[in-house]
Amino acid sequence: MIFLFKCNLYITFASVKYREVITYKSYFEDFFKEQSPKVQDKIIKILDLIEQVERIPVTYLRYVEGTDGLFEVRVILNGNIFRVFCFFDGNRLIVLLSGFQKKTQKTPKKEIEHAERIKAEYYNDKKKGA
Repeated sequence: MIFLFKCNLYITFASVKYREVITYKSYFEDFFKEQSPKVQDKIIKILDLIEQVERIPVTYLRYVEGTDGLFEVRVILNGNIFRVFCFFDGNRLIVLLSGFQKKTQKTPKKEIEHAERIKAEYYNDKKKGA
């Protein structure tokens, strides 16, 4: 199987794929391109794991409490914490939304609200057939 970002950043080969990870518009790619090569590599490894592991450990993917189906991909590298918001569209699809570097213990409400707006935009576009 092939894991491929829509923006053709990386290709990784895997034997089993439980879900497909896709991006919506350029929100994730914009965040990804701003990161160092080491952070990018770590993000790719975790996204590969999310595609290839049937039961994803909460260490890597966690439900965001108080939301309607919003999850965060969790990335830690050298004490730096990064989050990428996503959600399932169907039972095998994760749509990557915005990302940010976490600097406080609690996920900032404005980041969650931003991700929820993007999610609503995604479903509006999907309804229109865009």
